[in-house]
Amino acid sequence: MNIHIESNTWFACPRPKRDAKTRVFFFPYAGGGPAAFAKWCNGLTDSFEGTAVHYPGRGSRHPEPPLTDLRALVENLSQAIPPLLDKPFAFFGHSLGGLIAFELARTLRRKGLAQPNILFISACAAPLLPYPHPQLHQLADVEFVNELKNLNGILPEILRNNELMQLSLPTIRADFEMIETYQYQSDAPLDCPIVALGGLDDPRVSRERLEAWVEHTTHAFESHYFAGDHFFLITASEVALKFVEGNL
Repeated sequence: MNIHIESNTWFACPRPKRDAKTRVFFFPYAGGGPAAFAKWCNGLTDSFEGTAVHYPGRGSRHPEPPLTDLRALVENLSQAIPPLLDKPFAFFGHSLGGLIAFELARTLRRKGLAQPNILFISACAAPLLPYPHPQLHQLADVEFVNELKNLNGILPEILRNNELMQLSLPTIRADFEMIETYQYQSDAPLDCPIVALGGLDDPRVSRERLEAWVEHTTHAFESHYFAGDHFFLITASEVALKFVEGNL
């Protein structure tokens, strides 16, 4: 069966590859859309097809209201993704995207659907640990933006562009509400390898909090660190992508 991923509003595939052996789903960070992973999707070799997850409220889905409940988002994804699980696949989630990828893998398991061959968690603390940061999503706009700057919680190029920031603010606020209201529910560990990736200078996610992901798998666990901060996947893009592809 031929799957035309680009026609699904929840997924964007800039470079479809019918003969690819593995499909890699990329889950963006807070405020991010498919464009965040366009370079990675295009940079994968022919054995791998990159597909970016497209949350409502950004990109071509900007007219849609963003979701503020992570479990509602995951349930929507679990209903949209089955036609794309026709070949082996992997999940890669950065920051908020790591949490979404993890919960989607658990939801697919509960529904008796296929599991990822491997789960890459990037710049995201293990969910069994309490969220350590202050609640931001209810702050007034000026305070909210100032706190984002202080916490390095959003892409710097958005923070530097006032017009883009104002356009993106409702979506970013909704994404932070998802993170800050998320409640971890204990369940059996996943039966797929987890690779946790971190930035050596990330002020938001410590090594201890990243490596606690070992508790969420019965399979192999590995951690790897790159030069950079919370957004090392941009500053160390080529090195990080090469590492990911080498572990698929």
